[in-house]
Amino acid sequence: MHLRQFEIGPYQNFTYLVADAEGGEGVVIDPSYGLAPVVAAIDDDRVKVRYVLNTHSHPDHVAGNREVQEETGAKVVAHRSAPLGQERSVEDGDRVEAGRLHFQVVHTPGHTPDSVLYVFEGHVATGDTLFVGECGRTDLPGGDPSRMYDSLLRTVISLDDGLVVLPGHNYGRTPTSTIGREKRENYTLKPRTREEFLRFLKE
Repeated sequence: MHLRQFEIGPYQNFTYLVADAEGGEGVVIDPSYGLAPVVAAIDDDRVKVRYVLNTHSHPDHVAGNREVQEETGAKVVAHRSAPLGQERSVEDGDRVEAGRLHFQVVHTPGHTPDSVLYVFEGHVATGDTLFVGECGRTDLPGGDPSRMYDSLLRTVISLDDGLVVLPGHNYGRTPTSTIGREKRENYTLKPRTREEFLRFLKE
């Protein structure tokens, strides 16, 4: 697998270029502002980008959708509730294939109603659901603390410990982590009741 992580734009966004090999087929995950380094890498690495995978619909995660489409002909993929006019709408449990790569969709509402994770080849792109050492905000339009509780403390916590976490922003002490490490160290994943979690988010 060929995987590159780019910190671009004014908000410490991570955009990912993933392919089954250099010169192979792949995807771009969450193309943000300032996409020039990613476009250059697509050309340099000769990647045939089949899809743009959006983890959610906030502008800083979709700003480069059109540019990637114009450069590559890729189709935009997002959760069916995303207001993006995407060419392919997905739901929890769906799978997106690009070359030899398979991306499993995991719906994780809370930061937004359309938030999803993409699990692939020992990695998980977590968007703004889970950061290294933190979780996404729930106080923006569409945010829902109770649904975030379910997404973090039922869905994320059940993922394989060995999965490499690819977050949506460079907010942590390292640019990547693992689910196992986040279970041990991320205070937002500490076992809590729903009521305790809702109080915790208000602190």
